[in-house]
Parts: sequence; C-alpha cells; structure tokens
Amino acid sequence: MKPLGILMLDTRFPRIVGDIGNAASFDYPVIFRRMEGIGSADAVTTHPDRPRVLAALKANAEALAAEGAIGLSTSCGFLALYQEELAAVSPVPVATSALLLIKQLAGKHVGVITASAKNLTSAHFAAVGAPEETPFVGLPEQSSFADTFLRNGLTLDREQVEREAVAAGRALVDQHPGIDTIVLECTNLPPYKNALKAALGLPVYDVLDLLSGFYLSLGKRASAAP
Repeated sequence: MKPLGILMLDTRFPRIVGDIGNAASFDYPVIFRRMEGIGSADAVTTHPDRPRVLAALKANAEALAAEGAIGLSTSCGFLALYQEELAAVSPVPVATSALLLIKQLAGKHVGVITASAKNLTSAHFAAVGAPEETPFVGLPEQSSFADTFLRNGLTLDREQVEREAVAAGRALVDQHPGIDTIVLECTNLPPYKNALKAALGLPVYDVLDLLSGFYLSLGKRASAAP
C-alpha cells in the first residue's frame, strides 16, 4: 500500500496517539515531512504570509510525492485556506483540513471547535466550500492547550487539555442549541474526541475521519487506473 503524505508544521510539542503527527494514529501507511521554518504562528493567524506558506507547501508536497505519497494532508486545520491553491500545484490529490468535512455533512447543523477563535475567519470556511456563518468556539487563549500547541511547549497535560476541550464543546452547544454535529478543526484535538462525544451526546468528526475516507478514495482511484 502506498502512503499518505502529511505536510507538518515546524513544531516541537508532543504528539500523542490520535494526533495527526503520530503514525500510530493511522491504520494505513503515512509519511511525514517537516516544513522547515513554517510554524504554528504562520498558520494560525488572520493575516498569513500566503506566498511564503504556499511556496513551502508546494515544495514539500512535491518532495512527498517523489517519496511515493499518493495523496497529501497537513498538520494544521487552518491550512484549509490553501486547499484550492495547493491542489492546483500538488502532483497528487490534497485534503488540507477537517473543515472539508463540513461540506460533506450537508444537511447537518455543524459546529466547529477550533484551536483559535480569534484567528478562524470566514475565508477559511469559504476556502473549503463550507458556509461562512458556520458557528465555532475556540480553546481559551490562556489555557494548557494554547501553552502546548499554539506556543509550542515541550510538555502536554493531557487530562487538562481534555477538560478544556470538553468545556469548549459545551460552550459551543450552549451558544448554538441547534447544533447536531461537531467538527474538530484542530489536528491536535482527535485524542479528546471520545470525551467530547460522551459529554455532548453528539457525533464528533476530526481530521482522521476525513483522511480515512480520503485515503480510501485514493485507493479506489489507483485500482481503477489503466
């Protein structure tokens, strides 16, 4: 089986099972490539240096394809902003972000939990064909989550981050009672999916769900090729 390639931000924080940066999170082969010099602050921002980030995405996409990747994703949901641009220059198909799931969940009332509410914009939703008015909440700016994943910390308090994620989920459904489905923008949040499902009583989808379907489609496409 050929691998899926993951374009990784240049970070140092721990990546536990469930995180997109841990190979044990997948039941199919993956290969990773770090985009040197492109960190969380380059992705999680309302005003990215788009030419610089896209150039890094393109160069590293080409390298992963040369290594045998049959498709690509990224280690940050905010890179949804580059979905169409990267797909246009990548040698292989691209699924940048769990935000792509929103369009697939048409008919559901989707709410999003994001790494940073102040930096997630209507442009991120528009880039993946999702309604720009999709409701969302973010993890607190002053939190264990932010200390690790946004400020690139060396340690992870898993239990505290789980509590913060569940609190964010409860705030989301309290603020938007019509929500019946949750999507996790952040690729570091899947380890807390089961806790969110239990606390909210709602289906919760993440980037691993997106990529499972994406990889399956790539396999079907390859087997159908002459």
